[in-house]
Order: sequence, then structure tokens, then C-alpha cells
Amino acid sequence: MAKYVLATDNQGKITEMRDILAGFGVDVVSRKDVGIDIEIAETGTTFMENAMLKAEAVCKASGLPAVADDSGLTVDALGGEPGVYSSSYGGQDLNDSERCDFLLKKMENMEQRGAKFVCTIVCIYPDGRVISAEGECHGELLASPRGTGGFGYDPVFLVHGTGKSMAELSPEEKNALSHRGQALRALVRELRN
Repeated sequence: MAKYVLATDNQGKITEMRDILAGFGVDVVSRKDVGIDIEIAETGTTFMENAMLKAEAVCKASGLPAVADDSGLTVDALGGEPGVYSSSYGGQDLNDSERCDFLLKKMENMEQRGAKFVCTIVCIYPDGRVISAEGECHGELLASPRGTGGFGYDPVFLVHGTGKSMAELSPEEKNALSHRGQALRALVRELRN
């Protein structure tokens, strides 16, 4: 079984990606598992550009196929914000809870609350081959956080058709419905081809 390195240090993403990919027989390790400790500047202006930057750097450093994702929340009423800047929205020093509060404050008194999570996943091989896939999860922003699971904006995102925030879903439900789960399953289909 081929080994793939996940090009992230985000423990929430590592757990989700391992859980989903393990079900397809894909062996994944973290950057830490293979001793890679490099800073990767996410200077891209699209999810694809940032995923490529991360996958290329980790593939080069490890000599193994690297899988990277870039994902974020886009809010219709905010013209797509926070988008690729989701992890730093409101300032680099904010934690997830403070970032959710910042977003909800911007959304005060807005009736249009449509939003979606977007994920682009890239796999780069040492020989230069590139495989990519995308996933989206549609929903709307809640007025206040609900649930304790997940990470990031999960507590303020109501998943269409569930009546639950992303943070109220079980890990299995989240993996089945999420933008990352969709992108990873699409990536696996491409890997098999």
C-alpha cells in the first residue's frame, strides 16, 4: 500500500482525512510522522493555489506523494468572505471561537445568511503528477454557535437538510456530508483511475 503524507499540521484535518482515507485503503501519515517541520506560506489567492503550494513543499521535502487541502467558508452576504482567508479572518491571533464571534458580528442584522464550506484537495507525486478534487457543503450561518464537535466555523454553520450545525454532527455524519469528505472521496476515485 502506498504511503501518502498529509501536508497539514491541523489536528482536526489530520483526524478527518485519516478517517476518510483509511476506509479506502489509503495509508496516510502526518508531516510530523515523517519528520517534516517546514513553514509553508499560503500566498495563493485561491484554494487551489494554496493546496498546490502545500503539497509541492511537502512532496519535495519527504520524497513521498503529498496530499494537501485548502478549505474555507464563503458567505454570500459578505461577497465570499472569509474564503481563502478563513483561518486568519479577523486577525492572526484569534482562536476559532473568537473568529466565529467576529464573523457573526459582521453578519448582525443581515437576513441573507447563505454560506458554503469549500475544499480543494491536491495530491502531488514525486514524478510531478498532480491529481486534484473539490467538494462543497451548503448551508447557512446561525445567529449563535451550537455544538461542541469539529473545529473552525463548524459551530456557526447549519448544514442544509440536517437541522444541525456542523459541530453537532457525529464524526461519521460530518465525514459523510462535509466539503472535505466529498473532496477526499472524489480524490480517491481519481487515485484509483
